[in-house]
Amino acid sequence: MPKHQAFLKVEKQIEEAMKSGATELDLSNYGNAQQKLSELPDSLWQLTQLQKLDLSYNQLMALPPSLGQLTQLQSLNLSCNQLTTLPESLKKLTQLQELLLSDNKLTAFPIFLEQLINLRKLDISVNPLHKTEVVN
Repeated sequence: MPKHQAFLKVEKQIEEAMKSGATELDLSNYGNAQQKLSELPDSLWQLTQLQKLDLSYNQLMALPPSLGQLTQLQSLNLSCNQLTTLPESLKKLTQLQELLLSDNKLTAFPIFLEQLINLRKLDISVNPLHKTEVVN
């Protein structure tokens, strides 16, 4: 399935989630190399009721600041992507209890994650983090 078809498929999933008022959305692509996303539809950020979002096993290199609009998120899985940085808007996700960032390309720990006071699980394993680097 070409990438543009994968993008259209995800847009359809988002549209269905909007109609149903879904609180969970799984856009992961484990074992499905043909459907890996390198970007996300803007419509995703309208799902402000989401509590759980799985974007693992894609090819995301960056996330837009719009991610901060999903203020009801309690669980966010970004594992197994190509992320090198995180948007500072992530600190707006104050309900977040679980943040999975393993197996990305993060080189510095984003200090603003310390503002996520409800965070109970943080996985930053398998990232090329440098001990002395911290990003504000």
